[in-house]
Amino acid sequence: MTDDTRIALDIWSDYVCPFCYLELPAASRLQREFGPRLDVVWHAFELRPDPVPTLDPNGDYLHTVWNRSVYPMAAERGMRLQLPPVQPRSRKAFEAVCFAKDLGRFDDMHLALFRGFFEQGRDIGDSGELMRIAEESGFDSKALRQALEGGRYTQAVLQDEQQAHDLGISGVPLMLVRPAGQALEAAVALRGAVPYEDLLAAARRAAS
Repeated sequence: MTDDTRIALDIWSDYVCPFCYLELPAASRLQREFGPRLDVVWHAFELRPDPVPTLDPNGDYLHTVWNRSVYPMAAERGMRLQLPPVQPRSRKAFEAVCFAKDLGRFDDMHLALFRGFFEQGRDIGDSGELMRIAEESGFDSKALRQALEGGRYTQAVLQDEQQAHDLGISGVPLMLVRPAGQALEAAVALRGAVPYEDLLAAARRAAS
């Protein structure tokens, strides 16, 4: 690996997927490891877009998954997640993070949405709640409301999801690691909330 080798990490995720939030520290750590040589892009992937039914927050399925997988993994990674009391759709949340990205503050909104849902149990599918999260994070909530009501970023979200479909992505988190400039189709794919060591190994292979 040389000091000027550039690597691309593309991540498809959903703000209502706990495993996507659980992978965030690993991706952030990799960014610190490689610095400006690593280009990280998070992409939208709605697990349950309208009209697909959302999950029952009180149902056996979610409680089983959280007890068997989410809580143990969160404890292992030093994170505090709680099963949210709501299971919203995430289209508006993705549009909100596109709004933040245009302002050069993607990371701020990205983290606020994950924390808001998985640590505070907030309904990130509700426009009013998104306004409050934006305001708390130092954004102009009125400008965000105008963007959401006008559908300014809807097409950007749909384009991400179409790209995922074209690549055969059917679940998240899904990470594609490759030398920058290489086609996505040739990237190394990592599925699920993989350990940091696996992500680091893939990045080193891409850089070699």
